[in-house]
Amino acid sequence: MAARLFEGLGKLGLGLAVAGGVVNSALYNVDAGHRAVIFDRFRGVQDVVVGEGTHFLIPWVQKPIIFDCRSRPRNVPVITGSKDLQNVNITLRILFRPVTAQLPRIFTSIGEDYDERVLPSITTEILKSVVARFDAGELITQRELVSRQVSEDLTERAATFGLILDDVSLTHLTFGKEFTEAVEMKQVAQQEAERARFIVEKAEQQKKAAVISAEGDSKAAELIANSLATAGDGLIELRKLEAAEDIAYQLSRSRNITYLPSGQSVLLQLPQ
Repeated sequence: MAARLFEGLGKLGLGLAVAGGVVNSALYNVDAGHRAVIFDRFRGVQDVVVGEGTHFLIPWVQKPIIFDCRSRPRNVPVITGSKDLQNVNITLRILFRPVTAQLPRIFTSIGEDYDERVLPSITTEILKSVVARFDAGELITQRELVSRQVSEDLTERAATFGLILDDVSLTHLTFGKEFTEAVEMKQVAQQEAERARFIVEKAEQQKKAAVISAEGDSKAAELIANSLATAGDGLIELRKLEAAEDIAYQLSRSRNITYLPSGQSVLLQLPQ
């Protein structure tokens, strides 16, 4: 009896294990921010998109393909040419996600690695097209316009593949070595030209000042000559008196000066 009981329990346990395995294989989970597309071995990819949670499927017949529908970043570096034939290195940062309702079409026509197959090619195409409309100087001074044009064209292009671009931005923009050196040389030349212009202007101002000073001296000499011709030596005597008065005033303010009456001298009292 005990042997039969254990044998019955074993069969029951085996049956439960098999049933549990079947049930487990018929369940699958879709995490938050993800969606699932069902592939049926007999009917192909189903048009229904499965949302988050735990769901049932037919084991072996059906298989879930899970897609991440959250925004994901991707950097795409591109080397292209500007309108004036300058090499431009650009890195574009994209935040993308698939259109949920188009996941069956995306899986059927592109595959699970749709971002690897689509984004690099369309990004390179749009960047080359937009950058070719601007010369090197405009790419620097009108960067916002370039970024907006790239965003609009790329968003429209990605929509044809069932992709949504939440953000498109230019994170890196540099030019070739030759262009960078040419810009630096141009800056140095402009600074040298400004310095030379300043020196020339300074010399001209000094020249004008010298001319004005010479004209003033000539006018003063002319006035003095006219005064001498009119008043004779009286003007000279007046200037002598004014100079003597000024000298006397300066000497009177000095402590080291002693005034003696005419014809007298000072005797120093020296020890004998």
